[in-house]
This record gives sequence, C-alpha cells and structure tokens, in this order.
Amino acid sequence: MFRFLTAGESHGPCLTAVIEGLPAGLPVDLAAVNGDLARRQQGYGRGGRMRIEKDEAEVLSGLRFGRTLGSPLTLAIKNRDWANWQEKMSPSGPAAGEPVTAPRPGHADLAGIQKYGHDDIRNILERASARETAARVAVGGVARQLLAALGVTVAAHVVAVGGITAAHRALAAGEIGRLTADSPLFCADRTAEAAMRAAVDAARTRGDTLGGVFEVVASGLPPGLGSHVHWDRRLDAALAAALMSIPAIKGVEIGEGFANAALSGSQAHDEIFYDPGRGYYRETNRAGGVEGGISTGEDIVARAVMKPIPTLMAPLASVDIATKAATRANTERSDICAVPAAAVVGEAAVAIVLAGAVVEKFGGDNLSDLLAAVEHYRHRLSGGAR
Repeated sequence: MFRFLTAGESHGPCLTAVIEGLPAGLPVDLAAVNGDLARRQQGYGRGGRMRIEKDEAEVLSGLRFGRTLGSPLTLAIKNRDWANWQEKMSPSGPAAGEPVTAPRPGHADLAGIQKYGHDDIRNILERASARETAARVAVGGVARQLLAALGVTVAAHVVAVGGITAAHRALAAGEIGRLTADSPLFCADRTAEAAMRAAVDAARTRGDTLGGVFEVVASGLPPGLGSHVHWDRRLDAALAAALMSIPAIKGVEIGEGFANAALSGSQAHDEIFYDPGRGYYRETNRAGGVEGGISTGEDIVARAVMKPIPTLMAPLASVDIATKAATRANTERSDICAVPAAAVVGEAAVAIVLAGAVVEKFGGDNLSDLLAAVEHYRHRLSGGAR
C-alpha cells in the first residue's frame, strides 16, 4: 500500500514526509521534485513568506545512489524562517512571545483551540497553515515519477480567479505545461489572465484576498484503477478527499460535475464505441475519466474550488479568546491569491492518489515487477490474453 505522513509546523525547523509503499528500483530525480516545490512558491498574488523560503527536499532515508530501496523514503524541507522563530517556537523551555488570541474567521483558529484546549492560537495555526502543503508537493513529486514510468502525465492549470473564468476547453496533461509555462497565474487563457491579474491588484489595494478554481488532468492511465465494491475504494472518492484536504478548498468536481445537475441523461454521459485497433473508446469525457468509481482509460479531470484566504490585511471582526472582548482578527503575512500555488498542490494530490491506485492494483516489490504487471494487463485488455 502506498501511503505517506507529513509532520512539521509553519515556523518550525523543517517539514518532513515519510512515504511507504514505493517499489524498489524507482529512480528519483530530486531536481524534478525541487522544481515542483519551486512552482508551488510562484504565482501572481503570493505573499512575503515566499520571498524568505527557497524550498528544497533533502533525502533522509530510503534512497541509495538515486534509486528507492523499498524501505520508507523520508524527505525533509527546511524552513529558512525558523532562524527568526527559534525562541517563539522552541520545543522546550519557558513560553516566549505574545500569545495569539484573535481567531481569524475562515481559519482553523477558533475550532482548533476549542477542540484541543489551547489558550494560544499559534498552537493551531502553525500546523493548520498551508505551509504543510510543501511536504505534500514533495510527496507528489515522487508519485509523479512513479506514474511517469507507466507513461502517465499529471498537470494542473488555473481556470478561474475572483469570478473571472478562462475559456473552457479540454486540455491533455501534456498540453497544460506548454500553455502555462510562462504564465504568472498558470492559466492557459491569456485574455482571461490579464483580467485576473487586474482583480488581484485591486484586492491587494483593498487589503482583501481572492479565491478561484483550478483543474488537474492526468493522461495515460489504463482503465480499471479503483473499484465499485466499497465506498472507500472508489477512485473518484479518493480524488475528491485528497483535493478537499488541501487548505481553503471548499468544493470538488470530477468531469462535468455540478454542470450535470442542469442536463438530461442523454447529454450527461459518454457514449461507448469500439475499434479493433483502438479497443473501447469514448468521443467525449464528461465523466472525467471515472465511471462507477473506476478509471475508464480517458483523461482524469478534476476541479477544485479555493475560497479566498482568511488572513486579511483589512481584518474581519472577531472575539479575543482571553478577554471575550470584540476585536479584529489576527493578521499574519498573507497571500492575496494562492490559487496558482493550490493548483500545484492539487496536481500533487492527484498524483499521490493515482500512484496509490497503481500500486494497489499491480503490486510488485520492485519497479520492474510492477511494470511487467501493467504490461500484462494492457496486453490482456487489447485481446492478447484471455
């Protein structure tokens, strides 16, 4: 089973991730992982923290001479800002620094201190921070390399910011990187992007923040990943859970998703065709590559809605948890718009789920065994084996 855990606080010494279930013999390109981490730090509307950090993954276990050993792979990402927080975030000794007592509406602040019984919101906000997603992007970078060995590509792009929506068109994963390579918002529609950037600038002037929508596409997957037999083995359920777990994500759809509510059945489904050289295929992909919780072999297409970031430079009304007096919410450094960064995290989340589905279906303690199982399966689907 492919699984992972992350640990670390936003202003602690580092973030760590432990990945279990990688087959032995997988080449891991750390430069590519660090490239994903760098993309997460980019994007129009990012805040001051990204000018401090330069995220790079360091391997602590599970890799020798560039290949996985089959044992847990441990990655660490140092927080440069730790140098400024060693006293306030010390794991030992007396408490230092003023406690944070003004919870931010829309953040984990108030619910977290109620759940865990803290009187300093920093004990919650440090782990609830989206800084944790850097570790997930590193895990996703490794997962992408496992998928690439099977010929699977995963990419994401921004399709809406602040109510401004890009022209809708189906893009394969391989097209997305080319079309968004020099885009500060990771958007393939340059006309819409110009309006998005203007909206971000206006929000910055107001001390406000903006949300949006990103789309993740995975191309090259075989049919048959996931299962219909239990709720927690459905591929679309796993994808939705992974995307919804990203901070500030409030909605997820697979394929045409919510648009199906306004359609009739004849408009909503993908008709099935067969060609001897091609096998079964569909001319549309309204299902987003998943039917009955199982991949169809078409592109996986998932979209996620990101709400505006809750840390505002013009803060909202709140209540001081120490005095119960009306106050204004705490302000930490904040992005104006983090939808491009969230798209990179979403890309990682989808890659992680798909890598897990591949390992679950095809197994193999060694990469060559896994690839052989995939090849045999594809051969069977083509009619070469019964």
